[in-house]
Amino acid sequence: MTIASILKGRDDHSIIHATADMQVKEVLSLLADRRIGAVPVIGQERVVGIMSERDMIYGLRAEGASFLERRVGDVMTTPVITVPSVTDPLHALGMMTRRRIRHLPVVDDGVLVGFVSIGDLVKARIEKIESEAAAMREYIQTA
Repeated sequence: MTIASILKGRDDHSIIHATADMQVKEVLSLLADRRIGAVPVIGQERVVGIMSERDMIYGLRAEGASFLERRVGDVMTTPVITVPSVTDPLHALGMMTRRRIRHLPVVDDGVLVGFVSIGDLVKARIEKIESEAAAMREYIQTA
């Protein structure tokens, strides 16, 4: 299994993103409306950062309401840690745990092809374990 297979299994293949020139309050609305925790920030057709709920909380704590008027490009998380779509989900989970991050842009040949959360990867891992357990039960019952 690869991250590509997780992305392929999604109903919606669109990638919700922000741009560096957006205001923080626009991204806040986007996160709330879509009920998501982060978005990749795209600039010149490349992933240049990530804007997350965590970035919002830290910024609001440090600057107050004026933070909402700031440009995303000035406050986004950089540098961006990315993975190619051929990455094993278990490897990506380990990387996310070590780096204490919850979202990964999936980039192939410099192009954003997806965006996964730690929840996406855990769900895929659980489904794989459940499938293997069912296959083992079936094997034992027919042996």
